[in-house]
Amino acid sequence: MSKTSRQHRIVQLLGDVAVTSQTQLVELLQAENIEATQATVSRDLEDIGAIKVRIPGGDLVYGLPEHTNEHVAPPDHLRRVLTDWVAEVAYSHNIVIVRTPPGSAHVVASALDRSGVDGVLGTVAGDDSIMIVASEDTTGKDLAAQLSDLAGI
Repeated sequence: MSKTSRQHRIVQLLGDVAVTSQTQLVELLQAENIEATQATVSRDLEDIGAIKVRIPGGDLVYGLPEHTNEHVAPPDHLRRVLTDWVAEVAYSHNIVIVRTPPGSAHVVASALDRSGVDGVLGTVAGDDSIMIVASEDTTGKDLAAQLSDLAGI
């Protein structure tokens, strides 16, 4: 199983199951015949932006919460996410379209929203594509070039 597919399944599991530990996540993956070590799962959780959140009852579980603008992701996180998940970048006027593997667009959009990239007014994620609106002080062409460069494509 590819890294992208494994991470996509982890995202699904975090939405379906209250995962309290990396060990539990490894066991859930193994139950589906997906081999992953605790170290691999740890890196995957970081890559997808998962954090521990408190749920009703007081337990801490891994989740992908909506992030506010003051929660800014580290610069190298965006480069890793774009390198791992972006397949294509295109543009038209002030709109940029980013294509990802199926089920991965929200991970990339979240990283973009939290990155503070100049020129990104906002993102809308579907299943395998993201629409990014460029701010007035840039163009879709310039923003697409910047994102393509970060993604290494």
